Amino acid sequence: MTDRVGPDQAAANEELSAVERLALMQAQHRLLDQKIIDMQNQPWQNQLLVQRLKKEKLRLKESIERLKDEIIPDLNA
Repeated sequence: MTDRVGPDQAAANEELSAVERLALMQAQHRLLDQKIIDMQNQPWQNQLLVQRLKKEKLRLKESIERLKDEIIPDLNA
C-alpha cells in the first residue's frame, strides 16, 4: 500500500519563510496575551500558570524581535 501525501500534509512539511514564521509567532503572541488577560480576570486564577504563560510570552517576543532583525537589515551596518 502506498501512502499518498495530500496538499495539507505537503504544506505542513514545507519550511515557512521568515515572514510567514513572523506572522505565525505574532499570532501566537496575541493568543498568549489574550489567554493571560482572561486568566487574570478570573477570581480563581492559577498564579503559577499565569506566570508560566507570561514567561512563554516573553520568550516568544524575544524570538519575534530576533526574527525581525534577520528580516530587516541593520542600516548602520
